[in-house]
Formats: sequence, structure tokens, C-alpha cells
Amino acid sequence: MINFLNLKQINTPYAGELKEAAARVIDSGYYILGPEVRSFEQQFAEFCGVKSCIGLASGLDALVLILRAWKLLGKLKDGDEVIIQANAYIACVLAITENNLKPVFVEPDAESYNIDVSRIRDAITPATRVIMPVHLYGYASPMPEIMQIAGENNLLVLEDCSQSHGASIDGKRVGYWGDASAFSFYPSKNLGALGDSGAATTNDEELDAALRALRNYGSKERYYNLYQGVNSRLSEMQAALLSVKLKHFWPEVECRRSVAERYLAGIKNPLIALPLVASREQHTWHLFVVRSKHRDALKKYLHDQGIESLIHYPLPPYKQPAYAEMNHLSFPLNEAIHNEILSLPADPSLSEADVQLIIDACNKFEG
Repeated sequence: MINFLNLKQINTPYAGELKEAAARVIDSGYYILGPEVRSFEQQFAEFCGVKSCIGLASGLDALVLILRAWKLLGKLKDGDEVIIQANAYIACVLAITENNLKPVFVEPDAESYNIDVSRIRDAITPATRVIMPVHLYGYASPMPEIMQIAGENNLLVLEDCSQSHGASIDGKRVGYWGDASAFSFYPSKNLGALGDSGAATTNDEELDAALRALRNYGSKERYYNLYQGVNSRLSEMQAALLSVKLKHFWPEVECRRSVAERYLAGIKNPLIALPLVASREQHTWHLFVVRSKHRDALKKYLHDQGIESLIHYPLPPYKQPAYAEMNHLSFPLNEAIHNEILSLPADPSLSEADVQLIIDACNKFEG
């Protein structure tokens, strides 16, 4: 079986460096918000081209705490609306509703799967305060256009960069564009830790200070609590491991891009629609997602050929049992996408033979 993602194989080349980093943390005696966290925060802020990175326990926490900080700073209030694409992962919606805000869904673009910019203006109401573009599958959303709309309407922009580390437009990487950005370092991400972890990035010093307090029980000074905060701190261990992974980030992305380019050139089956890409720098291929009206048959066929594929995602957030009050909503294009999408392996450790086998299998599929 060709696995969809083999994390052990991906991390094996760096095993020695990862073990050295772990030993360094163990021997240091600093285990919470110490030098490893500070070092990684500085490295990742520079990577994104921003002033500040705040290490957190997960990507979901990054989304939740950014919105919460904006409320504490008086930029948002209960009931304000957040515009988001209807095919976003449920974590985005959880962050919105956790803060007593209202998600306003719009259809995604049929080709990029990111938010359809042409629909954002129509979704803006007097209650709109935030646009949350999700750079889905590793493809950067059209941020210049989104920032223009936000500026014209005095809206905040929160980028969800959890799948798109390193993707860029006009030389500016995701995490740079918005008023704030959220990243996940879940192990399967292009920049993946060896456990849960995440971060927020921003150029706003006031937001930076609020987030640093919120992640640490609401405390700016030990034992004095300014806010009703949480415990959401990037661990020293994960920060040390992420510093190692960041050193090797671009070679892995180039492997992903090479796999994707071979798929784009080699898969020529009219039953399988391939993703479209505006520019090479704009996509880091966290996932290679195709569409087929025969998706379930294609998935079974590939499995029978020894190829694992996954669906990202089978059910939109507004159709989930967790949001029964939203189940009446309908976005026909989005629902068609959810019924047709299938992710092929984009593992940077795939061999050339594995990639060719996947291409050949896709081309032989007959529905």
C-alpha cells in the first residue's frame, strides 16, 4: 500500500537532529516558555515577514485567541459577523462560535477552493467585522483583493494559514497579509511538529501583548492576571523540534511541488479534474485535491490498486451534527465540491516509481 502520508519516513532523515534538540531541552531545565520558544518565535516571525510570532498549543487555539483578544481590545463584540468560505475546516467555525460571533458563509471558488472574492462584498452587512480567508490545501487566497475589500469597509482580516506555510503572492508569504494569522503545526502539516502546536503572527503590538497574556492564564506579570486567560503555550520541546523542521522546510516543499507537477502533467483522465494554480509560489501542496463525479468509485479503485487516498472534507461544517441549527443552510457549489473531492498522496517522501504508479492508476480509471 502506498500510504497517503508516512510521517515516520518524512522525519527519519532528521532523526538525529530531532533527538539532539530533544536532549537539549531535557538538559536545559527550561520546559515552559523558555529559550527554545523564544528562538522559534523569532525564526518563524522572520519566515513570515512579520514583527511577532506567538507560540500556542494548537492552530485552533490561535484562531480562538486572536478573536478573543480582539474582543478584549474592543475591536469585536458578541454577535459580530465573520465572513468565511463554506468549505473551511470546522476548526475555523469553532473559533468563531466559541467567541459568540456569527459565521457568515460564502461559496468557495470552483477552481481554487479558496474563498470566492466576488462573493465577499455581497456578504458584508453592518454587523460584519472580520474576513477569515482560509488558504486551503496549501494554496494562498487572493490576498491583495481581500485586503482591498477589507480596507474599503474597515474590516479586520484573520488569515487561517494552517495548511499553507510558505505559500506566497508577489513575494509576500501567508501570515504577512492580514491583521493577524493563525498557523497549525500538527504533525501532518508541511511544517509539522511531533505533537499538537500552533502559533499566531501579527504586526500589531497591542494584539501581541494580549495574546501573550491570554496564552498564559491571562497574565502579563507572574501571579497577576489581567484577563481571564487559558493555558495554551507552545512547549519548549515542540519549539525545539520545529526549529529543526524549519531548517529543512523548503526541500520538502520542493518535493511536494515536484510530485504535484508530475500529477498535473501526467494525469490525463477526463473523469478526473485537476487543481488549477495561478503561480508556483502560491501553492505549497499540503494536499493535492482532484475532483470526480465518480469520487467514491475512484477512491475504491485506488485502494484496490494499493493507493491510499483521503477526503478533505466529506461534510461541510454547517452540515455537521455539532451545528444542527445551521443544517438548513445550503451552498450548492460547495456541496458539489464536497461530494467530488479526493486527495491523492502528496507525501514528499514518495518515490518516483510511486508517483508514476499513482499517475498510471488514475489514467486507467474508467468510472
